[in-house]
Amino acid sequence: MPTVFLLDVSLSMTRPITVPDSTEPYQLRHLAIHGLNFMIDYMSTNTKLEFSALMVFSSLWELVVQFTRDFENLKTELMKVDCYDKTDIVRALIGVRDIILEEWGATMPCQVILITDGNVGIGTTSLKYALEKYYGKDVESQDKLLPLPFPFPCKLHVVCISDVVHQHTVSLYQKLIDIGGGGGQVFVPEGQLSFKSVQQVFHKLTEMYYKPFQGNLYCGNLKSLVSLSPAPESYNKARDFEWIKTEVFTDIVICGFLDIADVASPPVLSRHLVLPIPPAKEETKLTVKPEIESGLEDESMSNDEGKQPSFCVLLHGSLKVESMVALCQLRADWYGMLYSWADSKKKSNLMLSTFEPGLDVIPWLGNIQNLGPISLANQNGDEIISLPLKPSEKRSYAQNCVVWIKQTGLQADIQKILRHARKLPEKTQNFYKELNRLRRAALSFGFYELLEGMATILDRECTLLPGSAHPDAALQLTHAATNLRGLAGRDYGVPIVPMRTKFSIDN
Repeated sequence: MPTVFLLDVSLSMTRPITVPDSTEPYQLRHLAIHGLNFMIDYMSTNTKLEFSALMVFSSLWELVVQFTRDFENLKTELMKVDCYDKTDIVRALIGVRDIILEEWGATMPCQVILITDGNVGIGTTSLKYALEKYYGKDVESQDKLLPLPFPFPCKLHVVCISDVVHQHTVSLYQKLIDIGGGGGQVFVPEGQLSFKSVQQVFHKLTEMYYKPFQGNLYCGNLKSLVSLSPAPESYNKARDFEWIKTEVFTDIVICGFLDIADVASPPVLSRHLVLPIPPAKEETKLTVKPEIESGLEDESMSNDEGKQPSFCVLLHGSLKVESMVALCQLRADWYGMLYSWADSKKKSNLMLSTFEPGLDVIPWLGNIQNLGPISLANQNGDEIISLPLKPSEKRSYAQNCVVWIKQTGLQADIQKILRHARKLPEKTQNFYKELNRLRRAALSFGFYELLEGMATILDRECTLLPGSAHPDAALQLTHAATNLRGLAGRDYGVPIVPMRTKFSIDN
C-alpha cells in the first residue's frame, strides 16, 4: 500500500519550541522531521516492499521524492527541506490526488500521512473555509475546493505536532477524514511536546497501520513461517440483517488444490505477496561447526539460509508447474487461494487472494465446504459433479435488464424502438417487445416523463410515414402512443399488446 508523507513547510512550522533537557534552539519542523525519520526507519525494517513518496506544501506543493523503496534517500531529502509561506491544505490534497492517479491509477489503495502543526490556514485558502463550502448548498463549490473523497481507496492520517492543539482544530481534521471516507485518524502528542512524545505518536501510528503480518502456512504436516505484504486488514461490513466483523488468523491452512481453469477469475477482497521468513539465527548456529572462526561464521550462516528446505518455496514451484491453486482457510467461514503470479516472464511470486467472508462467495464453485477429492466420490459411489456448477436460480445478470447510467444508453433503447417502428407491420412483435421493456424500466425508475416523451416521438413518426407505408403502421403507432399516455400505460403488470386490425387478421 503506497504511502505519501505530506509535510507542512509553512512559516508556522518554524516556531521555536523548548525541548526538555536541552538548551539548543529547536523548531516544530525539527520535531516533525525526527518523527518522520523514526517512521521511515520502522518501514525500512518491517515493510521493505512498500513504496513511499515525500511531498511538501505551503501555499503550493512540491513532490520532493517520487515513490521509491530507497528509504535512505527519503531521509536524506527530508533533511534538505526548507520552509516557505502560508498553509493551504486543500491545494496539497489536490496535489496528492494528481500524483497518485498518475503513478498508480484509481484502483490502488494508498495512505496519506499529513504532518502539520495544526494550523488550518487563513482566509479563502483555509481548511475551515473549504469545509464550510463543502457543507453548504452550492454543489459546484464542493467539487472545486475539496478533492475528497479521492477517486482511489485512501486512508488519511493527520499528525498535529504542537504544544497547544485545540479541540476545534482536531474536529476540523476529523471532518476532513470523514469526507475522505477511507478511514484514518488524527494523532496528537500526549503531555509536553518533546522528541520522545513525537516519536511515541509516530510509533502509535505505525503499530496501528503498518504492523507487519507474520503467520504459519500449513498443509498437512508441512509448515512454513511466512509474512504477508501488505498486511491483511480486518473485514467490517454491514449486511442485510447482521454486521460482519472478522480478522485473519495467524494460521493459514491449505484445504485442497484446484485447477486454475475451475477457479477462473473469482472476485477477491485483497491480494498479498507471500514471503517465507528464514529460520532464526539461533537455529542455524546448531548446524555450524564450533571450530569455525567468527569471521567466516556469518558468511556460512547466510549461505546456509538459502540451502534450508522451505515448504513455501516448494508450494510455489508446485503450483506454477501444475497450473493449480491452493484453496486455504483464513478463519471460520473465510477462505482464500494461493497461486503463482508472474509480473514478468522470468520472475514469479507466491500470492494470496482473499475472498469475501462466507461459503457461497464463488457461485460456480458452490458451497466451499462441499468441495472434496474425486477419490472419495469414487469410493462412496457418489455422483461426480464437474465444475463450474450451474446455479439453480436465474441470476439477475442473466436477465435482459435495462441500464441507463449514461445518456447514450437511453438513446440506444429509443432508437431501437424507432428502427422497429419504421419496419411495421413486419416487426410488430419486436416493436411491442422493446416498447414494453422501456416502459417497465421507466415505471420502475419513476421516470414518467419518458412515457409522454416516447408517445410524442411515436406521434411524430406516424406523421412522417411515407405514402407507400402500410396502413397498419399508422394504426399501431397511434395505438402505442395512446396507451403510453393513458392509465393502462402506468400498470406495470399489464403489457401493451398489438392492436387487432383487419390488416393483422388478414395476415
